[in-house]
Amino acid sequence: MKFCKTYQEYMQGQEKKLPGVGFKKLKKILKTCRVDYQSLQNQNAVVDEAPAPTVRSCPDQCPVCDGTFFPSLLNEMSEIVGCFNQRAQKLLDLHLASGFRKYLFWIKGKLRGNHTALIQEGRDLVTYALINAVAIRKILKKYDKVHYSKQGQLFKSQVQSMHMEILQSPWFCEMMALHINLRETKPQSRNAAVLFDGCSLTFKDGKPSITCELCDSIKLDIDLTCSICLDTVFDPVSLTCGHLFCYMCACSAASVTIVDGLKEADSKAKCPLCREGGVYEGAIHLEELNILLGRRCQEYWEERLQAERTERLKQIKEHWQSECRAVLGV
Repeated sequence: MKFCKTYQEYMQGQEKKLPGVGFKKLKKILKTCRVDYQSLQNQNAVVDEAPAPTVRSCPDQCPVCDGTFFPSLLNEMSEIVGCFNQRAQKLLDLHLASGFRKYLFWIKGKLRGNHTALIQEGRDLVTYALINAVAIRKILKKYDKVHYSKQGQLFKSQVQSMHMEILQSPWFCEMMALHINLRETKPQSRNAAVLFDGCSLTFKDGKPSITCELCDSIKLDIDLTCSICLDTVFDPVSLTCGHLFCYMCACSAASVTIVDGLKEADSKAKCPLCREGGVYEGAIHLEELNILLGRRCQEYWEERLQAERTERLKQIKEHWQSECRAVLGV
């Protein structure tokens, strides 16, 4: 069965209508582009009284591809990533909820079923992410095949820099950490694949990374080393550019105190790694990853915890002294 048909059957089988890749529409656009370019070549051949050349590719500045194909695909990718991020965030909130917060979720009807139901919802979400990642990969390969060019790969690089790649989402990283946490801490999950078929936390030369073998020869390898302190990320946060840092390191890079937090960072403050601006306000705390690393790197975690408690108390003390001086006019 062709992937296009498999994909359509999967999307149609969902209980709720979810954003997806419009294969038929995008293929029609590619066909229109090729027919239009063939017609243009034939017209030029008649004027020059020469045989019409074989269609190889559309022009570098193609109004059909540049004005229709890529914008349409970009909009679909944006909707897919937005849907995945929203659903993943809700799922992780439910999993991490406890005490009164968990009771509130129950009152609002957000807690449905038991642990098994949560795992199934997680598997459905991961499947949605993977099949759409493959769908996007397939349609870009189709574009390159039709036009004998590398514009599809260039577009893929562009959307990666725009953070529209679903497998680069920090919430996908959190789902991988959730998978490992469930597998290692829940007895009923140890003998079965929970969310992914292959996913693990590995150490190379003492440096951790999450590796995952996905479908269609896709492999993810997420480095968990903070590029500021050059150590394992502690209390990890993902900036909107996708780079991971320790929370305290990110605050230092943004020139804000821990008391103020990253939301108080200057809107023009740049990521210390990629130099992209405005990446701190929407930073995401990776709670599942924090739990995973805390459990697997216990000795290191205790040392960092003690050091950061001391630094936090120091900054809090300096903050209140500064506030008192401002109030008293000293």
